Amino acid sequence: METYIDVMAPEKQTSETEESVVREIREIRMKLGEKVLILAHHYQCDSVFQFADNTGDSLGLSKYAAEKASAEFIIFCGVHFMAETADILTPDFQKVILPDLRAGCSMADMANFDQTEECWEILSDASSEKVIPVTYINSTAAIKAFCGRNDGTVCTSSNAEKILKWALEKGGKVLFLPDQHLGRNVAYKMGIPLEKMVMYDPKIPGGGESLETYANAQIILWQGFCSVHMNFREQYIGIFRERYPDITILVHWECSFEVVQKADYCGSTAFIIKMINEAPYGSKWAIGTESHLVERLKNLHPDKFISPLSAYACQCATMFRIDAEHLLKTLKEIDRGEVSNIIRVPKDIADDAKIALDRMLEITG
Repeated sequence: METYIDVMAPEKQTSETEESVVREIREIRMKLGEKVLILAHHYQCDSVFQFADNTGDSLGLSKYAAEKASAEFIIFCGVHFMAETADILTPDFQKVILPDLRAGCSMADMANFDQTEECWEILSDASSEKVIPVTYINSTAAIKAFCGRNDGTVCTSSNAEKILKWALEKGGKVLFLPDQHLGRNVAYKMGIPLEKMVMYDPKIPGGGESLETYANAQIILWQGFCSVHMNFREQYIGIFRERYPDITILVHWECSFEVVQKADYCGSTAFIIKMINEAPYGSKWAIGTESHLVERLKNLHPDKFISPLSAYACQCATMFRIDAEHLLKTLKEIDRGEVSNIIRVPKDIADDAKIALDRMLEITG
């Protein structure tokens, strides 16, 4: 049997260089005051997370930024699509900054505008039924804009079920992109059989299926995925259950269908945090989500056994590009009045994307 190794790294000693960076960040941050707002996603590393004015998921942070009119500069310690969403929802005078432009999202990059337009034409040829496009918040502004222009909307991992229900009531089919796993897992939970779901692969001419197959489907899933959550395997669950018979398996919606079906609980990042916060003393948990969040939960709850559902560190490598040094560089630039890495979504795309986002907020209340 495979031996499980706890990959949680021990707390490392802080070097003089790191202490210097921390000290400088605190000094400049105090000097800039309310002029600057620092936001950090749940998956961000602790060296950056500690400086955040607010932490959370991508949509929650973007909405929070829009409420902080005193902040001229919003430093978004996340990935590119998150900064785009913040720019769309905030007024023009606020400048959204991504400390490292290399901090992208492989899932969001799996669906581009031209591919989506081609898919839309194929689905139109396949059936006369109305198709409602729904995109996960983890997508580019251009894809959100596509949904806004075509009577569609956006969803998060927390509200996907409510959004899918709305979309199916509005049209006969749903094009769900870019995360196939979120779409499949939530639709199946709603009672939609797997045979009514079909994959559209933009890398294959025609999407890889016949027009008849698309015509008979209820949910068309885009061939996209989260590279972090795809690292969790169903056999890991068996290993944990054998080693710890009383363990609870808790995973994110972005995990594969097989993993979700074998887990005890599945949900959004907010759901995972809530479950652990409310878990009883001494309970045991194996969690299938990004390792920085799992480690943070472990440190916050020493009264519980918490472990990642993998022997390998499942980190969001692109978000990890934003470290304390990049945050310091951004603060220094703001202090000098020489700001770089400002994220600006073109107005025509931003306007249509906001339609999709506003529609989601209207649906979910």
